[in-house]
Amino acid sequence: MEKHNIKKVVLLIGTILLLALAIIFHDVTKAKGWVFICELVLALIILGLLLSNLGNKSNSAKVVLVTIMVFFVLTWIFPAAYFSSEYIEQGRVQMGLFDLFNYPITAFSYFGYIAFYVILVGGFYGILYKIPAYRSFLDKIVDMTKGMEKIVLVFFVILNAFLVSICGVHLALALFIPLIVSIILLMGYDKMVAAMVIVGSIIAGLIGTTFAYNNVSVAASTLGLAFDYQIGVRFVILLVAIALVIFNILMYIKNNGSKVKIEKKTIKKAEEKVVEKVVEEKTEVKKTKTSSKNNNHSSSSHKSSGKKTTKSSKSRKSDRKAALKDEDIIVVKENMMEDSCYVPENTTKKHSIWPFMLTFCLLFVLFVLAFISWGENGFNNTFFDKMTTNVKGFTLFGFPLFAKLLGTFNSFGSWTITDLLLPMTFMVLLLVIIYKVPFEDVRLGFKQGAKRALGPAVIVILTYTVLVLVVYHPFQLVIYKAVLDFAKGFNVATTVVVAILSGFFNSDVSYSMQSILPYYASLGYSSDMHGTAAIIFQAMYGLTSLVAPTSLVLLATLSYLKISYKDWMKNIWKLLLELFVVLLIVFIILAVI
Repeated sequence: MEKHNIKKVVLLIGTILLLALAIIFHDVTKAKGWVFICELVLALIILGLLLSNLGNKSNSAKVVLVTIMVFFVLTWIFPAAYFSSEYIEQGRVQMGLFDLFNYPITAFSYFGYIAFYVILVGGFYGILYKIPAYRSFLDKIVDMTKGMEKIVLVFFVILNAFLVSICGVHLALALFIPLIVSIILLMGYDKMVAAMVIVGSIIAGLIGTTFAYNNVSVAASTLGLAFDYQIGVRFVILLVAIALVIFNILMYIKNNGSKVKIEKKTIKKAEEKVVEKVVEEKTEVKKTKTSSKNNNHSSSSHKSSGKKTTKSSKSRKSDRKAALKDEDIIVVKENMMEDSCYVPENTTKKHSIWPFMLTFCLLFVLFVLAFISWGENGFNNTFFDKMTTNVKGFTLFGFPLFAKLLGTFNSFGSWTITDLLLPMTFMVLLLVIIYKVPFEDVRLGFKQGAKRALGPAVIVILTYTVLVLVVYHPFQLVIYKAVLDFAKGFNVATTVVVAILSGFFNSDVSYSMQSILPYYASLGYSSDMHGTAAIIFQAMYGLTSLVAPTSLVLLATLSYLKISYKDWMKNIWKLLLELFVVLLIVFIILAVI
């Protein structure tokens, strides 16, 4: 075993022993406060050590599984507590081994529709990949923006951040992520740039949430705030977060350059290199055969050496057989164009792209209208509610045609991600009919696309398994109480720490707020500070989601792009630090004025 591995093992064992001593000390002395903090710090050290040893090829599933095991241990360390009009401690509620298998099933029963949505989005794009005009559509966008690639990246960041901030579509945005990734890669940037654009923009929107009702409803109702509490401050935070994300993306491009280029010329050159390599191998084999024949016609005194030469040539020939097979040529091509799975196959024919332009524009407009909070929980506009009521009430000869034909459907402003599935289906069927795609291609495309989406779909279930774990074993409130007890009255530092922990423990923003805010509101802090506290909890949840091993947005994106968690941390820590410092300054200013 290498020395650095031995050190890691020793450090890990030492940390576990220290943690065990902390538990014993806690049980013997019944101490609280700083003991809880020490136990938590040690547990986080264990998590950090485990994550650091996953290696550069680690995938998102390993990260979540490690996190589940660490949280499993935490249920044996910390007592459980909940808040119902008052703080009630239950003692330890340990997680058992059978629960390791039961909780994913529970997570699937509650949140399986999100995984289902991810798989169907994958199938949706798998079918589009079978339509050659889709590649022409992407090429047209790239050609139109040639020389303005960085402006396009900035546009994507701003657009996604505002959509998340106003509409709360950080999960629904998966509908457009494959499209954005394809465009970014075709423009000549690598997968890390694509990940920074997608995750960074979504995180900026979460940090600076403005009118997204689903994201702010718990904070507003629990702390007695209006829907638009301190909207000006939240809007400024949004703009600052967007600016920092854009700055770090541009700095990454400047420092690292473009590592992956999937352009037509590059692919063509790669294919030409493969062909040249195969031709060279064939020529070499032919030369070997000729040499072997000449040796067979030599004098009898050299027969034995001729046989050896023939055997040697046969050995070399057998070694090169793989290079002459079509299957191996395909393997070489795939290795040379590793990231081409995110871009449809190139096409040399001209195709009409206006159906794609029209359908994607209509889908985007529908997407925005469907998720803006129009009703009483948002902009207090009842137009779409009335329109939906009229559509459901429409009758033809006394028969409620649309109510029966469409079934149960929500008005704009109340849509969920499952409501998007019908428009997606209509869109792809329309394109299949227009471009006359054979049914077999549709079936095969859906199968391939859904298969590519299985990884992110599994991540969905695993991250929500963590959520089920912390809900069924509520040890987190004990930690929050211990942290908040360090200060009397409202304190920015303790509030920030608790907000970070709540974002770390909970993979869903609503559950993160519900885990702490009811207890937080009962502490009797001045109501003047409630708006600041709500901003802190919202912003810190978003910031934590940038790196937390429980962040669904982060881990699903890394899984889709096949980027290791360690590589992500290496490239994103500066942005994390910048956002934290800026937000801390904002929080202090809000607390002082």
